[in-house]
Amino acid sequence: MNRIDKKFQELRDQGTKAFMPYLCAGDPTPELTSKILLTLEEAGADLIELGVPFSDPIADGPTIQRASERALTYHISLQQILEIVASLRSQTEIPIALMSYYNPIFRMGEDAFCKAAQDAGVDGVIVPDLPPEQSQSLLEIAPRYDLATIFLAAPTSPPERMQLIASVSTGFIYCVSVTGVTGARAMLSDEIAPMIAELRKHTDKPISVGFGVSTPDQATQIAEIADGVIVGSAIVNVVEDNMDDEAKLLTAVKHFASDLAAGVKQ
Repeated sequence: MNRIDKKFQELRDQGTKAFMPYLCAGDPTPELTSKILLTLEEAGADLIELGVPFSDPIADGPTIQRASERALTYHISLQQILEIVASLRSQTEIPIALMSYYNPIFRMGEDAFCKAAQDAGVDGVIVPDLPPEQSQSLLEIAPRYDLATIFLAAPTSPPERMQLIASVSTGFIYCVSVTGVTGARAMLSDEIAPMIAELRKHTDKPISVGFGVSTPDQATQIAEIADGVIVGSAIVNVVEDNMDDEAKLLTAVKHFASDLAAGVKQ
């Protein structure tokens, strides 16, 4: 088992759920990425979804789009992000899943990427614009490097596609709470519970829910029915609101993430 598998097994044994914050690598600066990640762990994060900035983030809403734009002003690359993860491994064993669009992986080459990811200490990869039907080569290569392949299920996914996603996903299944892009939302969709129930018919693999979760109360609601709660845009908003003052930023992120973690653990 890699770190993701071990963490979910540990949490299941404890009867609790995973708090999984998202962080855009390089935002607001490459130098702060490690500090924010470690701060999220201190606040109670169980796993980290580390975003690879991309010029055309089609699955992301305005908040994460702006974060990608800020990061790309530093010309941060996939290779640099892997180096950041490698340097972090001397300080933390928290599971890290890279969320990357396919283009940077394609340019590096799937085999080269998977090897570099393993060498750096990455535990899984989420590629939102690479559907399972077109992932045969990645699904063959990733297991050689103990790299989890995490696919997304959406409210519009029919049962037969849910079954396919469940069969090819490793680490966990990423359940998209709404039809649309990432972004904090005032209310959770009533489609989440039926979607998770359908997935449970096909697998006992961990199911994590993201896209729209933004408050401790919402995190509690999701944790009642899922194995993990992913929070992205709401955390990126905190980073954006405090990016001109490092100390203030880290304090704000820690306080906000601690409240979310408490919501999940309820």
